[in-house]
Amino acid sequence: MDSPDELSTGERIRALRESRGLTRPQLAQLCGRGPEWLKKIETGERELRSHTLLMQLAAALQVSDLSVITGSADGPAQPVPLGRIAHPGMPEVWAAVMNRSLAPSLRPTAPTDPALLQGRADQSWKLWHKSGYNRSEVGALLPDLIRDGEAAVRALDGDQRRAALVALSDIYRLTGQATAYIAPAELAWVVADRALSAAQDADQPAAIAAAAWNMGNILRETAYPEEALRVVNEAADLIRPHLDGAPDDWRGIYGALQLHAAVTAAREGREGDAWRYWDKGDQVAKSLPAAYVHASTVFGRANVDFHAVSVATDLQKSAKALGLADDIDPDVMPSAERRARLWVEVARGHLQRGDRTAALHVMQKAHKIGAETVRYTPSARQAVADLWRSAPRAMREETATLAAAVGVPAS
Repeated sequence: MDSPDELSTGERIRALRESRGLTRPQLAQLCGRGPEWLKKIETGERELRSHTLLMQLAAALQVSDLSVITGSADGPAQPVPLGRIAHPGMPEVWAAVMNRSLAPSLRPTAPTDPALLQGRADQSWKLWHKSGYNRSEVGALLPDLIRDGEAAVRALDGDQRRAALVALSDIYRLTGQATAYIAPAELAWVVADRALSAAQDADQPAAIAAAAWNMGNILRETAYPEEALRVVNEAADLIRPHLDGAPDDWRGIYGALQLHAAVTAAREGREGDAWRYWDKGDQVAKSLPAAYVHASTVFGRANVDFHAVSVATDLQKSAKALGLADDIDPDVMPSAERRARLWVEVARGHLQRGDRTAALHVMQKAHKIGAETVRYTPSARQAVADLWRSAPRAMREETATLAAAVGVPAS
């Protein structure tokens, strides 16, 4: 599209939409939003800050480079993934999920002991949080885990089947985490729904709440924030009556639901709601042992503090975000994936303030801790692209090296 440089993002979106013969309701529907939302974007009444929504708009408009929409033609290309597979491990995971067998005898040698299955799921979650290359390493384990979990559920009955269903729900939740941003939308929805369905079949409130936390992630990242809040709030209401005398992990997942809601509200600019949800999560953390960490969501004292930085950053309160980050000891967080994400949030805060030197330093730190967390997370990739685009001459070489490592072409 040959557009004058002075066109705003909203004006570019409108011009592209009209050139493709799309009505405002049609394009909004393709992004899972309403026509009033798109009208505010096109007229400049609302700023489009979500990288996820920008990518959805670009894909719906069949634009292969995001800079056509943003107008940032100088700097690194920002390719829009119009295809399905974005990670070498995805075909095997796709096959395991989408080619689910209905025959109980397909894998007759698959272990059917639910305790062993749960142990394998738990170890895989530990690997997810420990490895700097977690998508590749966990992705290699998932196909067999998925097939063995499905086989166990088909082969067992009674209490053993319910235990296998809880394990299978955990496996599908992990699949959702490991394939976030790299899976086609249909796989993300299938995985989230199977995790929730397995937990509901098991009739275990903590498993249902954990699966709802996962479903909320999918809803939020596919631009359904209100639905995400509804799901996590319903899950919190479901598990709350069971918390007195319940295991710590039940309170842990309840707290994780509050933090999820806090970030969702913050991304929608709802500051009061965001901090209200965060306060609820904070209170849950205070009720748990100081060293407690939930195995899959890593909810605990450190993660509550990390989420305060995320909430402030998403609310564009960079000074507060950086001040909160200054008081955090990242090493108390046992999850490398979560530590890398913290440094990405700090980098975003520095970029909001125009401090590119500090942003580059912490993005390099994030990449060193969790290379695949940075490479496959849109907000991290956007931070690297913004850095490369605005880097002064003295920082160009370092920034270009980071962009190449993350897979953001610097040209």
